[in-house]
Amino acid sequence: MPSAEIIAIGSELLTPQRTDTNSLWLTECLNELGVEVKLKTVVGDDPLRLREAIADAMTRSEIVITTGGLGPTEDDVTRSVAAESVGRQLIHSPELEIEIRDKFSRMKREMPERNRKQAFLIDGSSPLPNSFGTAPGMLLEVDGKFLVVLPGPPKELKPMFIDHVIPRLSIIARGTVITKRVLKVSGMGESAIDEAISGIYRSYQSVDTSILFNKCEVEVHLTAKGSTLEECTATTDSLVSEIRNVLGIALFAENGEEMEEVVARLLIESSASVAVAESCTGGLVAMRLTEVPGSSAFFNEGVIAYANAAKSSYLNVPADLIESKGAVSAEVAEAMARGMLIRSGADHAVSVTGIAGPSGGSEEKPVGTVFLGYASKDQVRNVSLRIPGDRFLIRWRTSQAALDLLRRQILRAKENDYRISSP
Repeated sequence: MPSAEIIAIGSELLTPQRTDTNSLWLTECLNELGVEVKLKTVVGDDPLRLREAIADAMTRSEIVITTGGLGPTEDDVTRSVAAESVGRQLIHSPELEIEIRDKFSRMKREMPERNRKQAFLIDGSSPLPNSFGTAPGMLLEVDGKFLVVLPGPPKELKPMFIDHVIPRLSIIARGTVITKRVLKVSGMGESAIDEAISGIYRSYQSVDTSILFNKCEVEVHLTAKGSTLEECTATTDSLVSEIRNVLGIALFAENGEEMEEVVARLLIESSASVAVAESCTGGLVAMRLTEVPGSSAFFNEGVIAYANAAKSSYLNVPADLIESKGAVSAEVAEAMARGMLIRSGADHAVSVTGIAGPSGGSEEKPVGTVFLGYASKDQVRNVSLRIPGDRFLIRWRTSQAALDLLRRQILRAKENDYRISSP
């Protein structure tokens, strides 16, 4: 299987304000071709370090792709440094210069002389037409290896890669197919998941498995390699089936879906509706649900009841209950959910109350103390949580927990309906 390296170029990519997203997109495209990305590097506008990065990559990988640094300014050094890295000269192309000048002319502008540098190509390379900018890319084959030099703006890079690079690289893909699938798990930690499924995934030699934690869930990444898409899909489906049998209800997504997408699908499938009452999350649960297209089919309404008086006036939470138990309590969470159910007429109601911090905590109820409430016509219940993190993480993780509570209740209701209707 051929290997590739991607080198993202630009000092701005080494700051907190900019992120290299091109590499993610290129990796997906390369994987579909049967090319495995072994290394990604970000290099500033530093000719010495960039020269080393390109030269070293060419010794290791069959395909080396650079992105960025093809503009007309002084700090755009990719073109000249890439040529030096492979021991070639830059050659002026009169035809390219005419094309670039024509682009400026069509915009009713005169081409600045600085843009003339964009008409220089690495000796022996093929120009890659740029339909959305002035900087052409380059593709050079050296001793059976490819150096691909692409512009940085995604609107220029993507069509250039699809139209002019993929057809060339597919020649060396050797018929290997790589597919990726992401499973998502709630309510279990990384180590517990690995302990539960490691014996399964280790038996699938053609699938690489990685277990990763993000801000509120654990992801299981499955990367399958095979000679055909059908082979990879069949292998992955078999592995997922075995994992599903072990993880059960904790496995909430089998194709990378977000929690709110899963909940929306379950609500639509069961022709059910939901309403939410939120305190510490400030409408985040409702926002996530209504981000799903078609949410009007299942989302009734939401109430943000931060103040105690709002909990009483909008959700009919008794003032003496808040006084005796505290606004952040299991009893108030249940009362909020019950009040939301009655107010909205929905089939399900979920409530949230908690302390997101950084202040407001106590020894009895520290920052991160959260109570979730759930109500339906059949039951009212609560869940108590201690959620770690800063204010952002506590609020986001709480919204995830509330959606997961709703998901689990819908699934249990469906299971009970099945048992009742079964002979």
